[in-house]
Amino acid sequence: MDAGPPFHATPDRVVFDRAELSLILSVYGRFVAAGEWRDYAMSFLRDAAVFSVFRRAAEHPLYRIEKRPRLRAAQGAYAVIGMDGRILKRGHDLAQVLRVLDKALIRAVD
Repeated sequence: MDAGPPFHATPDRVVFDRAELSLILSVYGRFVAAGEWRDYAMSFLRDAAVFSVFRRAAEHPLYRIEKRPRLRAAQGAYAVIGMDGRILKRGHDLAQVLRVLDKALIRAVD
């Protein structure tokens, strides 16, 4: 029984690679340890990979971390988007883009 190609080999979907996911999960782990985040979801779409974080599973996401390769040449492929849909930070370097969340973590720990 052939199940088809593995998910990562599907050419019509954007995915996070291992290094990107490692950076994202590192930030996620710090927020979980601080008691701020409790759940996450990942979506792999035709034009974007999205990592959404939640305070509780039944809520709307607090933040979305998006990878949109088509924007690589313009504003940058990575973005952190707030609950209200505002782009909090966009850029070419995922680690730098994720630093916008450090402010939220410092505020949560105070």
